[in-house]
Amino acid sequence: MNLVESDPVPESLMRQMLGMIRHRGPDEFGIYLDPHVGLGSARLSILDLEGGQQPICNERGNLWIVFNGEIFNHDELRVDLETRGHRFKTRTDTEVVLHLYEEYGPECLLQFNGQWALAIWDTCERRLFLARDRLGVRPLFYTTDARRLVFGSEIKAILADPRISVEIDPTVLDQVFRYWSPLSPQTMFRGVVELPPGSYLIASSSRIEIQTYWNLEFPETESRRIRPPTSGESADYLDELKSLLVDSTRIRLRADVPVGAYLSGGLDSSIIAYIIRNHTGVRLDTFSIAFNDPDYDESLFQRRMAEYLGTDHHVLQVGQNEIGKAFPEVIWHTEVPVMRTSPAPMWMLSRMVREHRYKVVLTGEGADEFLGGYDLFKEEAVRRFWARQPQSKWRPLLLRRLYPDIVGLGKASESCLTAFFGEGLSDTGSPFYSHAVRWRNNGRTRRFLSDRVMSASMADRGHGVTGQLPLRFDRWHPMARAQYLETRIFLSQYLLCSQGDRVAMANSVEGRFPFLDYRMVEFANRLPTGMKLRGLTEKYLLKKLGRQWLPPSIWQRPKRPYRAPINRCFFGPEDPGYVRDLLSPSSLRDSDLFNPESVGHLVDRITRGHRIGETDDMAVAGIISTQLLHRQFIAHFAKAPPVGDGERVKVCRSETMERLLP
Repeated sequence: MNLVESDPVPESLMRQMLGMIRHRGPDEFGIYLDPHVGLGSARLSILDLEGGQQPICNERGNLWIVFNGEIFNHDELRVDLETRGHRFKTRTDTEVVLHLYEEYGPECLLQFNGQWALAIWDTCERRLFLARDRLGVRPLFYTTDARRLVFGSEIKAILADPRISVEIDPTVLDQVFRYWSPLSPQTMFRGVVELPPGSYLIASSSRIEIQTYWNLEFPETESRRIRPPTSGESADYLDELKSLLVDSTRIRLRADVPVGAYLSGGLDSSIIAYIIRNHTGVRLDTFSIAFNDPDYDESLFQRRMAEYLGTDHHVLQVGQNEIGKAFPEVIWHTEVPVMRTSPAPMWMLSRMVREHRYKVVLTGEGADEFLGGYDLFKEEAVRRFWARQPQSKWRPLLLRRLYPDIVGLGKASESCLTAFFGEGLSDTGSPFYSHAVRWRNNGRTRRFLSDRVMSASMADRGHGVTGQLPLRFDRWHPMARAQYLETRIFLSQYLLCSQGDRVAMANSVEGRFPFLDYRMVEFANRLPTGMKLRGLTEKYLLKKLGRQWLPPSIWQRPKRPYRAPINRCFFGPEDPGYVRDLLSPSSLRDSDLFNPESVGHLVDRITRGHRIGETDDMAVAGIISTQLLHRQFIAHFAKAPPVGDGERVKVCRSETMERLLP
């Protein structure tokens, strides 16, 4: 978009930008051009396959929209709009969004139940409206200068504009090595930012305005000791959870194409698959990852659940070599370094889903964050209990229940566990108490960063987590604070990005998340803490539901986080050839992001067969992925072929634009 009177956006540039994100929507392409704006759409056809090509305009022709995502309650919204006199040309949710904006303006966003990034251009007001869903399932990035605003679903589309140049932001690299992700709205590329989740942007020739329309909220409490619910209240909560979850799953099955489901073998995805099989008439294919390495494999439980439900089950067998070979392609799509290799098998799984002719899958993301599934929540509760009597000998023994594998290694390991979680024990007033241990441990990976990166980070004091906190944060229950931090940093910026949207859409597959229905989130956030974490039992309420619906071998399983091997994927007899080049002293000096000597010592230890700890394992993934990012986006940025005439392309021009053409 041009922010001031300037040359019109060339159609050739729009085709090039769309070519960069062809994978997100290879079915159809659309372009709208007038003297002030260019809009582009790469469409993954899921609703109204023949009639829904974008861009779409309203009856008057003064509003134009391009849209990425789904509005799951579009049928209900359409009925209301029709009673108000709106007329539709398509059966798409995209057109419903446009008419709802025409009727209500930005407040229309509060009526949507879905996941979206959208752009609406008002030709009369010469105003651009950008918006993103509540939790940031769909990405939306932009950059500005004195004359232009350029936006896209992925950063590579923005970088297709030859007038835009970027560099890796050392401050954000430091954030990734501490928090596992950039802190919104920053990205890895200086000058390119994201529109934060739950926000919209309005741009005109005179200004850019950003507003938050939705945020996470929790009940305020003055007491940390809350009365546990009665048995009647617990039953009511269970009924409400069941009703909400069934409905959120049901509306996420709305599509004109087949819908499948991921099945991890854990509680969350199993419940979603159960609902599909037993509360809808949808035939179900399920898809799972099986690892060759037994330390990571959960295929036994996946098979048990698939047999229990009677689904057509498909298994992707993943080895270390496959992960290493896939990693460069994965980083091209994530556009951010990752501290785990976990996104790579997810990328391979979405490729298999697409090979089976599926475009949509339902998954179980969100249950851990909002219903209390992570060990982090237990750690925080144990540490606060311990901090009331820091000299106690038996209170820290509760850590044994969280990490029996470590305790089983002997007294030395048990002592290390106590010392690890005992650091900063009394700092219970910190807003980051729940995450302090985790962030401190992650921060050990920062010793590999170059002096330039560390200097930039030390000089930039204004981009910490503190500025991300809501005003009432300190009035929430400690677990609510932990949930907020986990959701805003880890869920939105990592799980839904690098391990979610980016690796699924890389293969033109859309993920849908019933646990992230905003009604589910708001319900979970007002639950009493004991309905989520009861003692050291995680996801207490969800397990009660699992007890009704699932085999004991599934709902009684201890929580096991999804992980994948790291250093063994890059070093060994069949290591991928790119790694040694990326980690060579000359490559490290060229990027100037890491200390060549420190990285060399780490590589030497691995190649000599020395066992390295989890922190160094994460550093391996972080260093390799950052070096890949630098090579792919800074040193050797390669543009994809532009969208061509042989593809399904719809080009709309304003009358004024038509007169300007030669």
